Amino acid sequence: MSEFRVLAPTAILGYGFPEASFEEGMKRKPHAIAVDAGSTDPGPYYLGAGKSFTDRAGVKRDLEYMIKSGIAHNIPVIIGSAGGSGANSHLDWNVEIVQEIAREQSLSFKLGVIKAQIEKATVLNHHAGGSLKKMHSSPLPTVAHIEASSNIVAQMGIEPFIKALDMGAQVIVAGRAYDPAVFACLAVKNGFDMGLAMHMGKILECATIAAVPGSGSDCMLGTLTHDSFTVEPLSSERKCTTLSVAAHTLYEKSDPAKLPGPGGTLDLSECVFEQATENSVKVSKTKFIPDNEYHIKLEGAALKGYRTISIAASADPIFIQRIETITAAVKERVKSNFASLNAGDYFLDFKIYGKNGVSLFHEIRTAKAGSSQSCNPDTVQSAPPEIAIVIEAVAATQEAANTICSFARSSLLHFGYEGRKSTAGNLAFPFSPSDFEAGEVYEFSVYCLMPAPDPCQYFPVSVIQCGLSGVKS
Repeated sequence: MSEFRVLAPTAILGYGFPEASFEEGMKRKPHAIAVDAGSTDPGPYYLGAGKSFTDRAGVKRDLEYMIKSGIAHNIPVIIGSAGGSGANSHLDWNVEIVQEIAREQSLSFKLGVIKAQIEKATVLNHHAGGSLKKMHSSPLPTVAHIEASSNIVAQMGIEPFIKALDMGAQVIVAGRAYDPAVFACLAVKNGFDMGLAMHMGKILECATIAAVPGSGSDCMLGTLTHDSFTVEPLSSERKCTTLSVAAHTLYEKSDPAKLPGPGGTLDLSECVFEQATENSVKVSKTKFIPDNEYHIKLEGAALKGYRTISIAASADPIFIQRIETITAAVKERVKSNFASLNAGDYFLDFKIYGKNGVSLFHEIRTAKAGSSQSCNPDTVQSAPPEIAIVIEAVAATQEAANTICSFARSSLLHFGYEGRKSTAGNLAFPFSPSDFEAGEVYEFSVYCLMPAPDPCQYFPVSVIQCGLSGVKS
């Protein structure tokens, strides 16, 4: 086989894609249809709660196109990080949709299911043995963190996918997976270079986000040879450029030259980007450096409390100018009114959109304003004409969060400040009721590496006959 083609329909399963782009991709006779279905980008809630951050109807719509085309053309359909976070509940949710499609479309195929949820006892044993490793600046989890986690998943590499393919799976639905693995696994199984296959997977995982104009809802084709790969959007509205593909290579990376993953690291220090055609880019000289010891990344989430929020706005220039002082005073009033609560019993925050609402940008602007660079502090720090205020309260119970938010909101609404001309009503509320119960709040509790001498050890694979009565093999 001189080249291997992979169709990536969309950036995340459920985000959608134009039918015309998908049909154009099928005309190129891909050897695999693959899609990444998850991410930690939406935060820890979905992992902790066991819920999908993508809509069921959207996921089913995308899968219907993929599975019907894959089965009709005898092309494997490979899905990673099912249900968004890849725990057992997410995997079951996604498998149920696939089985529903098989029944409704009268399809029959072998469905590979790969689990990625890790038992707490396994993580605790590694913790006790000192074999867990830190990732970047994230601290190692404590025993309490591990035990408090509602779900812990491991990020699988290509090996469990290859095992499922060897077992005859025509459609694979996997739990949490290394994003490029779903695109690279069949190519590596067929003898193509690991480094190039993984780098191509790195681009295809987000499909046409790596094109111009970028989109998370369109199709991309990757074509792998034994010394390079080419990526090409399948809509005439988009094109890949050396800049867009090189920029996406830097996406979600702490080191521009290296990309670590299960079993090794991509070395991008010598990689070359060339404009192959007006719409496509050729990439070469990527290398894969195997690790001395195989590790998998663990992700866990634990319940932190319950959240209530209130959204308000103001266009009073004096109030806006003094907002930091006012909100600090309101926090003190809350603290005084609920003196029986310890400092750690609740969390109260005021996010001021229009003025420091996005904290990172605020820090950058503040740093520039105070530096020797050419930046006008008056321009940087000038008061906007209006602001939106998100009042957030988190506490151990929903009732406590409601109480803290309600008191903070009413205090801010009627707070008297120097220069105020009115006697009350500092805030405008776009909604009634003004306060919203946002429910459970989760935090990442486990984020580290765990050794896995056998890359399939923690990822059990089963194959089910889908569409007909069958048993696991």
